[in-house]
Amino acid sequence: MATEIKIKNVPTGYQSIISNGRHSIIGDEPIKSKGTDLGFAPTELVLAGLGMCKVATVRYIARKKGWEVRDVDAELSQTVKRDKEGKLTPTVSVKLRIEGDLTEEQKAELSREADNCYVHRLIESDWEIAAAEPLVEEEVVG
Repeated sequence: MATEIKIKNVPTGYQSIISNGRHSIIGDEPIKSKGTDLGFAPTELVLAGLGMCKVATVRYIARKKGWEVRDVDAELSQTVKRDKEGKLTPTVSVKLRIEGDLTEEQKAELSREADNCYVHRLIESDWEIAAAEPLVEEEVVG
C-alpha cells in the first residue's frame, strides 16, 4: 500500500496542516522566510522522519535480540552546499545515544543497524518524483 500524505495550506504565513488521515501536524516556514514559525519547516520534517526511523530501528533490533534498551535518543543536523550550477549537496550529521545494559559492541551493532533503517535507505536511493498535477474538486483536502 502506498504511503499517502495530504496537505492543506492556509493563508497565514506558510502554515500547512499535514495529515495521513489519522494524525495531523503543522508545518510552516521560519520567520526569516516570512513564515510564522508555528510548525516544523519542510527540511526539519525530513530530518525528523530519518531520526525517528533510526531510533525505532535500534529499539526493534534490540527487542528482537532480547537486549535491554532504555532510552534511545537521536540528534540530527543538516548543512547544504550549493555548487556553481545550483546543485545541492546535503550533509546530515547523526548522533545516537543508546542507554541500556549493553556492551560497546552491542551499541556499535545497533548504530550500524540504525544506518540501515528504511528511511535512510530510501533517502539514499534514486527517486522518481512525478510532476505536480492539479487536484480535481472532490479530491481537495477540506
